[in-house]
This record gives sequence, structure tokens and C-alpha cells, in this order.
Amino acid sequence: MNTVSLTDVSTYLPGEPIAADYYAPSVESSPAGDGELSRVMFRTPKFRHHVGADETAVDMIERAAQGLIDRHGRDTIEGVDILITHTQVPDMPFYGAGGGIAHRLGMRPSWVLDLHNGGCAAFVLGLNVARKLLASGEGRCALVAIAQNAAGQVFDQPGVRLKAQAAIPGDGAAVGLVTLSDESPILGIECRTYGEYAGDMTLAVDPPRKWWQPGVGEGCIGFTETKIAKVLARGNRQVPEVAMTVCDRIGLHTNDIDLLVTNQPNRVFLRNWREALELPAGRHRDTFDECGNLFGAGIPVNLDHAISDGQVKAGDVVMMAAFAHAGDFAGAAAVRWGGR
Repeated sequence: MNTVSLTDVSTYLPGEPIAADYYAPSVESSPAGDGELSRVMFRTPKFRHHVGADETAVDMIERAAQGLIDRHGRDTIEGVDILITHTQVPDMPFYGAGGGIAHRLGMRPSWVLDLHNGGCAAFVLGLNVARKLLASGEGRCALVAIAQNAAGQVFDQPGVRLKAQAAIPGDGAAVGLVTLSDESPILGIECRTYGEYAGDMTLAVDPPRKWWQPGVGEGCIGFTETKIAKVLARGNRQVPEVAMTVCDRIGLHTNDIDLLVTNQPNRVFLRNWREALELPAGRHRDTFDECGNLFGAGIPVNLDHAISDGQVKAGDVVMMAAFAHAGDFAGAAAVRWGGR
């Protein structure tokens, strides 16, 4: 197989940080925060960012891509052969953002793929697809673009904001430049679909209706104590499993991982994952208290921060791992970082 690299990442966080006290009165009075598992699941981060009122997913990706343009030149981005995107809340429900992103960035890619099943593990899934296509001769350069924009839209609705779950998400966007090269080689990837859990994450509306039907109720995630218990159990198991599988494949012990980068639903998951992989906190990057739960943008945002402040250095092995939704998908990818 031709060597494929995650050459660089660039990210964008919208607006000024929003502090926890924005939610404090709502969380304290929220019925959703009454159960013990809810308190574990929805322990509030100190800050998060919200997408602007008129800011689209395409706007977010364009702003995230500016770092790549500055470092690699506009010609590199305009010459992308494969564009892979994931948007948490599509600007239009009938199609993804791929076409709009390609146009905004001046691309004429041979492949434009909008992925929706990847959820919080979408960056890993995007790397997997990009790697397969580039290695098979479908181009020399791919862009994986992730927009998380649910916090300032879905979770900031007046009624939903009263729920404990609303204080956890934050918005952000990220792009990853994937090239046919040996600069920062992708060492191994594992993606798994757990179809039996598909549909366990639901949209709750009171009074009940389908998402597209008119009505007065606001939609939010349908969490119950039973569902939370299942999500906690699945997430605690799946993320270490896929990371260990990649380690076995590339001949690396988990405690030799130089940097672990995961999605970041809450502090409990973050602690349990690094303990399962026998890693100290200093080798597991997260921005939870600065950004909250960034969903699919969490991995590339955390990686970008680690690169920018020197936490990850040339030659280090970075393990990226995440699970999605209520546990219907999980993925891990290892990269030997070549430096920026």
C-alpha cells in the first residue's frame, strides 16, 4: 500500500468563550440533572464556544482551512482531489456541506463525500476513507473537514437550554490535510460499526412529533438514566478496544503511545480511557474545560492544540480514538507525527 500521511490540521473556534454561569441557573433546576448518572454525564465544563447566529457550516470550515492555506499555500487546497466532510447539524437537511465547501475553497475535487454516520468519530472515519482512496490511486491530496455546530443552535434553544445536557456541547470546526506521502504516516486504522445500537440516540420533542413536522416543542437528545448507563458502558469499552486493536496491528504497547487524542463527552470518559490504556494524564490531550464536548471536531481540535504548544513532537506516535452517538460506531487511527 502507498504511504498516506496526515500532513497537517487546522481548526476554528467561533466567538468568545461562554462561561459555565451562562447555564448555572438552568442546570440547577433541570429535571434532567436529578439522577446520579445524569450528574456524571453532564458535569459542566468551564467554557465552550457557540456558532454565530448567521454562521453556516461552510463558513466554519472556510475559517478552519485558513491555517492550512497560510502554511501550505492556496494552490494546495484548491488542488485537493478528495473532499470528505461531516457536519453535525447540516445547514440544509437534504444534503451535506461538501459542494458548498468545495466551491468556497476553490476546489474541483474528483470525490466529494459527506459522511454522517461517523458522529464523534467522524475524523477517524474520514481518515480511513481518504487513506483507502489515495492509496488506490484516486489522487494525491484529500481534505477531511468537520463542523460541530449543534451547541449554539440545538442546545441553545430557550427550552433546551434549561436541560443539564445543554451545558456540555461546544462548537468548533477542523480540517485535516491528508497526502500521498511519508511526511506523517498513518500507521493503522480500525473502524467498527455496532448496528445493534443504531437508533438508541433519539430526538425528544414534547409534545411528540417527527423532526420535520411543525409544532411548538423544541427537539433535544432523548436521554434517560437507562440510556445514559448504556452509553457509559459502551463508550468505556469501545474506545480502548479500537485503540488496542490498532496498537496490536502496528506492534505498539498502549503505554508507549506518545499522545492519546479522543473525543471528549465528559471527564469520566476521559479518565477511564487513559486508565484503560495505561497512560498518564499528561499524555492524553483534551480541551474539555476550554471547549466542552466538540463532538466530531474534538479529535482534530485537540491535536491542533497539542501541535501548536509543542506537546507532540516529530517522531511521536499519536493515537486518535472515539465512539459515536449511543455507541453505534467507533474508530481509532495511529499516526507517526512528522512535525509542522
